[in-house]
Amino acid sequence: MSSTVEFHDRMLSLGLARVAEQAALASAKWVGRGDEKAADQAAVNAMREQLNKLDIQGVVVIGEGERDEAPMLYIGEEVGTGTGPGVDIALDPLEGTTLTAKDMPNALTVIAMGPRGSMLHAPDVYMEKLAIGPGYSEGLVTLDMPAATRVSALASEKGCSPADITVCILERPRHQEMIEEVRSTGASIRLITDGDVAGVMHCAEPEKTGIDMYMGSGGAPEGVLAASALKCMGGQIQGRLLFRNDDERGRAAKAGITDLDKVYTRDEMVSEDVIFAATGVTGGTLLPGIKREVGWLTTETILMRSKTGSVRRVQYRSPIEE
Repeated sequence: MSSTVEFHDRMLSLGLARVAEQAALASAKWVGRGDEKAADQAAVNAMREQLNKLDIQGVVVIGEGERDEAPMLYIGEEVGTGTGPGVDIALDPLEGTTLTAKDMPNALTVIAMGPRGSMLHAPDVYMEKLAIGPGYSEGLVTLDMPAATRVSALASEKGCSPADITVCILERPRHQEMIEEVRSTGASIRLITDGDVAGVMHCAEPEKTGIDMYMGSGGAPEGVLAASALKCMGGQIQGRLLFRNDDERGRAAKAGITDLDKVYTRDEMVSEDVIFAATGVTGGTLLPGIKREVGWLTTETILMRSKTGSVRRVQYRSPIEE
């Protein structure tokens, strides 16, 4: 599929908000029900259905795993009506399936869209990530720095003590040493159980979330989604792919990646202007969760365009379909 139609981000943005919104509404009945798979599948089905209504020639470059893992929205899947601009799509139909199943904070439906060829085709492997919000010198913190050095560099530029810095880290055994090193500086850590796209987005609004920096390893696809969000919100992110075996290195080769040690900046992960939409499923710091009233469901979606830096919050109240 190729297209010469221009990518009109403004025209597509409300359609994209609807995609995130409908995925959240579909997963609403699974909040707190303990069934991760059912929640995820409901979101996937709704997201695919809405994407196929958009006048785009879309390719999922960041999706739910490889093709053989269908019926997920797999990497390489073509979506849209087949007319309109060629676009790259990065999505996580339900970021935080466990959070949804347990009714814990910060589960989101997330999708980003950009012109064809604008997004890194990250294989489904781990990525080491480091992110800070807007307004800092470029390259102030890097993946090659020890964790403690990152904290002191950020505190120094911010004009505060390391004790005033809060770092968000995914709570995993692999991060134990990093957690201890960060705490040794006097900085505090907000541990999250899942949902590192939201974790990175928290850095972009420190006055609202209390988070200054995100670090640690998580899924590479989520790294590209997080970079899309920061492209709109401002802020820096660096990512380096991590490979545990030859199978994972093979996935990188299939995605066209030759330099396995490369550190990707935000603008290398997302090279052109994008639109980004996320809808709250369970309540969190960034977005309220789905509100249920008798006969009605209400969602809130954040919709952002990197081209203009605009941020729109869309509240949608819809009757519950029995």
